[in-house]
Amino acid sequence: MGSEITLFGPYSVPLGGLVCLNSSFINMPDKSLRIRRNWVALSRRARELRFIAHGLWDTNHIVQAHLIPMRRCNLACTYCNEFDDFSKPVDIDVVLERVDHLHRLGATLIMISGGEPLLHPDLDKIIARIRHHGRLAGMITNGYLLMPDRIQDLNRAGLDHLQISIDNVQPDDVSKKSLKVLDKKLQMLADHALFHVNINSVLGGGVKDPEDAMTVAKRALSLGFSTTVGIIHDGSGQLKPLGQREKTIYHDIKRLSQRNFAHFSGFQDKIVDGKTSEWRCRAGARYIYVCEEGLVHYCSQQRGYPGKPIADYTHDDIRREFLTEKACAPMCTVSCVHMTSLIDFWRAPQIHKADPAASRREDLVNIQSAGH
Repeated sequence: MGSEITLFGPYSVPLGGLVCLNSSFINMPDKSLRIRRNWVALSRRARELRFIAHGLWDTNHIVQAHLIPMRRCNLACTYCNEFDDFSKPVDIDVVLERVDHLHRLGATLIMISGGEPLLHPDLDKIIARIRHHGRLAGMITNGYLLMPDRIQDLNRAGLDHLQISIDNVQPDDVSKKSLKVLDKKLQMLADHALFHVNINSVLGGGVKDPEDAMTVAKRALSLGFSTTVGIIHDGSGQLKPLGQREKTIYHDIKRLSQRNFAHFSGFQDKIVDGKTSEWRCRAGARYIYVCEEGLVHYCSQQRGYPGKPIADYTHDDIRREFLTEKACAPMCTVSCVHMTSLIDFWRAPQIHKADPAASRREDLVNIQSAGH
């Protein structure tokens, strides 16, 4: 969905965000909807707590999987390396089999991403299949295709979490994901969504007005959503420190939304300062990225390794990668991997070594952008 990483918010607790930190909305259209939302949030929280306990007890299962059923996107943000403008949706039967196998591997949270997942004609079936298996269903979208009836469809399918990244207040030549364009979509979500909604603002390269991140964060909070901030990293998911202006805004947003942020390990502040982190990356084990071709990768920015079909991925692969040190880890900014790995920071020193940067398949890394 784009080369930004989330620093903190509803996905920043152990297990990559399995506890909803802000499940109520301020702008309630009626009492009935408020009651339904509260009930759905309580049910979701109970499931999340069970998954957290299981994650702490057992290391031989996936905690978070990113699943790509659609590489095509209706936008062409210049910083994004995760889309094209021509791919067809993955056949629904193929996607459902991948969901089934992720269930067999114990995946706790399955995040549907892209490209733009709302372009997939059978998205609701994918969400429903995830929920059929008792797993948490999340989605990352640019929000352009949301309408009240589409939101109701997502409610019925059983979506648990939705995240939209808003890059600026006014659209520009870098990104059309602007508050001006998307504000009506946010109001629709506030009026109709039963699922948890997080709004992610961004800082870093390509963002012309860093103050826009604060505007986006304030608007998200005014609607009762949780809010996070991300940093646009380089094309390999590596460190790109912020300037002083961006650092100030980052800390202002952090103070503004202190009640919504789960702080952990100092990872966020290290990214802001461009410092390396010492941590045990559990990508390939606790976190995996399954591309549209059905191959397992460490993450969206290290595509090509291990490069094994998800249908052939086993618990032996999970055990191997759990104990494998990744050469890209010290400079990594891919926050969902950090947060998912955090649950195991205290155990199982990694005894094997891998260098995914040296092994990536170029045809997977260099996704063609729109117009090419």
